[in-house]
Amino acid sequence: MLAKRIIPCLDVRDGRVVKGVNFEGLRDVSSPVDLARYYNDSGADELVFYDIAASAAGRKLFADSLTEVASQVFIPLTVGGGINTLEDFDRVLKCGADKVSVNSGAIADPGLVGRAAKKYGDQCVVLSIDAKREGGVYRVYSKGGRVPTDLDAVEWARRGQEEGAGEIVLNSIDTDGVKDGFDLEMLSDVCAAVSVPVIASGGAGCAEDFVKLFASVPGVDAGLAASIFHFREVDIKDLKLRLKEAGIPVRL
Repeated sequence: MLAKRIIPCLDVRDGRVVKGVNFEGLRDVSSPVDLARYYNDSGADELVFYDIAASAAGRKLFADSLTEVASQVFIPLTVGGGINTLEDFDRVLKCGADKVSVNSGAIADPGLVGRAAKKYGDQCVVLSIDAKREGGVYRVYSKGGRVPTDLDAVEWARRGQEEGAGEIVLNSIDTDGVKDGFDLEMLSDVCAAVSVPVIASGGAGCAEDFVKLFASVPGVDAGLAASIFHFREVDIKDLKLRLKEAGIPVRL
């Protein structure tokens, strides 16, 4: 079994890392550069940088902040926010990203994932899905969780894989920031529908939530979290030791 990955996430707005609950009530956390440096030295397997206001504001991702963050890390860096064209992929990769995460841009232009995969390789393309339960389905939202669509998350993940996405990040709006555990049911359903790596996001509150995630949904390849790492509630090195104790393979 491949080692499970632990991935901190930097939600960046106006050049600062912020965090909220259910995608709302954002509060200031820290400098993205300082946190990137910290996670690079703390045993994180990868780092995610989201410019969370770019899509909603209809603007390009802040390249200056990204370039500075990229200069501080020597672990894989995934970047998203305001990715709508191949030119956006190119610009972000040239700023130092290893992978590019697309969400609203793929909803607006479903062919974008396929074109990007053909040009840059599927290992570079990450489809990020923000979803919440509505009327018996996992409804996909765009624009940073603000705008509902008619897409079902399971079908959208399957289509993303068919188009060429090399990874799926599943963000549960229902559990985001609540710290009561990952959305295991939604993750199980998506993992059953695709064969590419799935990254679980939303709901981690303690180390045991990661143990439960990987034990309950073995198809999940990585656990992503923000506030519990930002506020030092969970230390990544300690978390990995706990996962190893539980028989879950990790990179120490």
